[in-house]
Amino acid sequence: MRRKSEQYGRGARPQFIRSMQKAAVNIYKTGSSYEMLVLAPGRIKEHFKLDVQGTELKISYTPPEGFPRPDWVLSEYSRGGFTCTFQLNETIDAANISAKYVDGVLQVSLPLIAGKEVTKKEIMIS
Repeated sequence: MRRKSEQYGRGARPQFIRSMQKAAVNIYKTGSSYEMLVLAPGRIKEHFKLDVQGTELKISYTPPEGFPRPDWVLSEYSRGGFTCTFQLNETIDAANISAKYVDGVLQVSLPLIAGKEVTKKEIMIS
């Protein structure tokens, strides 16, 4: 599983909109799943959306209309919207992905299909 990165042409620069930042994501593997932790403090659980389409997992957050935006003196993280897209491999059971939001962290569990481990092959250089 890997995060899909946006690609920009030569000389092009990414456009960042203040309210559409990327969320920090940590992923670790257990014996039966990948566990994804999306750092998203100050969000409202009902405004997260997770979609699987083909081999892509899209996680997004849209703040509610009228969400207060203080005049920050110091701001080191955003409480605005974001979208993250991840490429799933054939070992993930997409039909059984689950998620919960606890203490400012969206916890996404991506179960593995038993017996579908990714094979590793070392290629010799001649």
